[in-house]
Parts: sequence; C-alpha cells; structure tokens
Amino acid sequence: MKKALVKSLLLGLAGTFMASAALACTPIGAGRNATVDGSVITSHTCDGWYDNRIQIIPGQTFEDGATTPVYQDVCHGTQPTRPLKKVLDIPQVEKTYTYFHIGYPFMNEHQLVFGEDTWSGRDELYAKDGAFWIETLEIFGLQRAKTAREAIKVMGELAEEYGYGDGGETLIIADTKELWVFDICGPGMLWNKDSGKPGAIWAARRVPDDHVVVCSNRSRIGVIDFEDKENFMYSSNVTDLAKEMGWWKPGTPFNFSEVYNPNPYGSDHYQSIREWRAFSLLAPSKNFELTSQKSHYPFSVKPDKKVAVKDIMAIFRDHLEGTDYDLTKGMAAGPFGNPHRWPTPKDVRPEGKKDKDWPRAISMFRCSYSFVSQSREWLPDPVGGVLWFGQDAPDTTIYVPIYCGVTKVPAGWSEGKRHEFDPNSAWWAFNFVNNWAQLRWDSMIKDVNAEQQKWEKEFFMQQNAVEKEAVDLYKKDPKKAVAYLTDYTYGNMEKVQNAMWGLAWKLVGKYQDGYIMTPEGKQQSVGYPTWWLEAVGFGEDFKD
Repeated sequence: MKKALVKSLLLGLAGTFMASAALACTPIGAGRNATVDGSVITSHTCDGWYDNRIQIIPGQTFEDGATTPVYQDVCHGTQPTRPLKKVLDIPQVEKTYTYFHIGYPFMNEHQLVFGEDTWSGRDELYAKDGAFWIETLEIFGLQRAKTAREAIKVMGELAEEYGYGDGGETLIIADTKELWVFDICGPGMLWNKDSGKPGAIWAARRVPDDHVVVCSNRSRIGVIDFEDKENFMYSSNVTDLAKEMGWWKPGTPFNFSEVYNPNPYGSDHYQSIREWRAFSLLAPSKNFELTSQKSHYPFSVKPDKKVAVKDIMAIFRDHLEGTDYDLTKGMAAGPFGNPHRWPTPKDVRPEGKKDKDWPRAISMFRCSYSFVSQSREWLPDPVGGVLWFGQDAPDTTIYVPIYCGVTKVPAGWSEGKRHEFDPNSAWWAFNFVNNWAQLRWDSMIKDVNAEQQKWEKEFFMQQNAVEKEAVDLYKKDPKKAVAYLTDYTYGNMEKVQNAMWGLAWKLVGKYQDGYIMTPEGKQQSVGYPTWWLEAVGFGEDFKD
C-alpha cells in the first residue's frame, strides 16, 4: 500500500517541475590503448548558450572550520537573465586544486578532465530541494580530486548528502590512466534534506583501455555488474526508486539507462544518429546501422585504428557528409549546401509534425565551445595535460592547445558579453565567421578550412618540441616550465583571435552582393546551382 501511494504521488507530480536540459552536447572519449600516443582522451561540444569564458581558479589551502558556497545556474554566466543563485554553504576541504572554470568546468592541474552531456530522464526523478547541479559537482570534483575514481567518489558523496536538483547528466571523465562514464539523476520528487535518504542516484562505468565511447544526450551506462567493483561504481540507492516505482524487477539485469532514461528527449534519431556517426567513423568495420532512440549501441567499441586528437576534431566538425543523411544536400540546405538548421518554434511547424525536430549532426551552429583533451601519465602534470580548445561552432573554429599548468589566458578568451557584439572577444570573432559563412557556405567554408589547417598544423608540428622544452625546464625548475607554457599558450590564443578577425574581414570583402571578388579585383558571378533553380521554378511566369 505504501509503495503504491509513493508511486501515485510521484506520477502525479511528474511534469509539475522541469529539470534543466542542455541543448544537445556530444562528448567522445578514448582509453589510453585506443589512442596513437597513449593519451587518455575526453572531449565535449557545449551546444547552447553557455559561459564560454575560461577562468583559471587557483587552488588554495584553508583553515579548519572554513566553508564554501554552493551555487546554481553556474553554467549560464553570460546570460544576464540567469544570475547565480546561492543555495547553501558546505564545509571546505583543507586543500583545493587549481581548475579551469567555464560553462561546464573541464580541467584541473592534475590532468583530470570532464566532458559533459545532458539526458534529463524521467520527470519523476527531479528533486526540487537538491542543492547540486552538474556544473557545481564538476567544480568540486576538479577542486578535490586527482583521478577519475576520486572525482566520482567526491561528486557522488556530495550529491547524496546535499541532494541533486538537476536533470540527468553524463560526464566522460579522463585522468592519466583511466576513462570513466559517470551518470547521475535526482532521487525523486519526494526527497528533501531531512529525509535521511541519499539525495541522488548515480552510477559510473569504466571504459576499457582499448575502447572509445560516445555519448549524445541519453544515458549510456547500460547494465550494471554489481559483482564487478573494479569497473563499476554506484550509489547505495541505485536500484531503490526503480524497484519502488516498478521500473525494474529484482532478479533481472539492472540496466541503469533503460530504467532512468527510457524515453530520450527529441524526435527519433535526434541522439542516436550522433552515436551512430561517431562509431561508424571510428569503427567502420562494425557496420553499425542507424537505430531508434530507444535502441542502444554497445557501451563502447574498439576502434579500427588508434585514435588521434585530430580524428576527434574531424568528428566534431562532421555534418553527416557522404551519408544518406548528409545535411549539406537537399532543399533544406539551400542552394549553397548550408548544413545548419535554425531553431524552429513549435507554433510554426507543420501540422502533424509539432513534436518533430530538424535532423542534426554533431557540429552545431549554436555551440558555445568545444574541446579535445589529452591526459598523459609519462609527462609532468603541467605538461601532460593539454586541452585543445575552440570557441563557438566546431566546423569553423580553430583548436588552440591550452596546457593544464598555465596560469593565465588573454582577456579576449576570459571576458566579454554574449548579448552585445564585442570586437575584443575571441568568441565573437569565431561566431561572426560562422554566421557570415552561412551566406555562401559551399565557398566560404573552403577559406575557413584553409585557415584552420594553417594554424592547427602549426600547433601539432610544434607540440613535441614545445613539450620537450617544457620537460627540460621542469627538471630544473617547475615554475620555469609553467611560465614557458603559459607564455606559449597565451601567445597562441592572441594570434588566433587576431587571425580570426582577419579572416572575418577577408570574407566580408571577398563575398559581397552575391559575387566573389578575386585577388586581382575582378567580380565573379557564380549564381545558383541548376538543380536548385529548377526546384524553385526559375523562369516561370507569375500566376494570377
């Protein structure tokens, strides 16, 4: 009777509250034996209006009895309509580590790196009294942990003690040796801090060292092996609510993803097509087929060949080119092969399709930033952790290496507004280029690709020499290595920001009024492709 009452109350409350949802991020990870150099890789495309400013928060030591605040809405720092909300103070630890703060905090001084995506999950899981959201858990995880296992323990314990009030979330967590997937959701709408029950439901699963994993806004943990303590971690209550609500029957395999995220948001294939595409590019021999949202690919796969940072960058820039779902083809792409599809409110969607979405690729115009990281145990921490960071959309960004030991970044990358144009902002340079390129995507993307290749080729060519110099300096004096890497990173970021504004004005001058200007000053008329002219009825008389 009691169980039936609880279930009835939760179902009645479902939909009354709304958990926050990210706008479809995509992280990819690779274990150390799956990469070309033994790096552990994680990554993230942060798709939506999230804080793109990189802040370096120094580690500190604290006296006994010190406390620290917990905030909500941390990831929306550039949205003036969503101010920070302090919810409580909790005891501070004796020592914290330096970490890199951004919309979803991503790296600390010990080469610990997080990639993120949101899956929301069942409405009944939402706990309005939960203090922590995923980005605040990331902050504390990065400040208090050196390894993925430690971070999972820190975040899990904090969420259980103080409650988790966010939607279902996934982190792909990399350290110098291991790669883990961490899923977390709320404990249910009846939870409160005085209930005496854990304030979150979570589980984590280790990715085999020779495998890659892809997440795209749906839970990916799959079946938990409760006997395998080496490769699984989970909250003490991981099955309790599922059993109470009848979502899982004891004695059957416990599939965390199917229990807590049975109906991924978005229209069919909105999530699965990104997993399919990434796995198909990384392991084409598996011949994966595109499946429904409710069907699952393997948790992880062994790639056909070892993965490099550049491979993940290429996947992030993908628009399903060369497949049956190529977003650069067809009427929706317009005459110039634009792969981007603007947000479409439900009230303007055709009848019978109000619940449908545009098909989407991994690369998105509304991405705030993306990165691909490397964590390497054979190098000192300030050198071994490097995060290749790109502002705005992956398809038009330039990835710049940021070492985890650096102590500052340029103001153009750490300051600025998003709701007002700012010529001093790196993000605005990249965003301008992306928007301008959509006027004539098929032509302008070639100019953008040339600029990307120029800078990224240079950075990759310099990497070994830069890191050798840094290691030599580290052996003599770690502070000199940190200063050297800081100067190198800072200088590159300034150069790329200036180069992107240079490219922006080049595109403005080269593409104007439907013409293309040549270096000699000739005006070329390129018009429209014949197939498109025929499709829109070019040359037909007006009808009465």
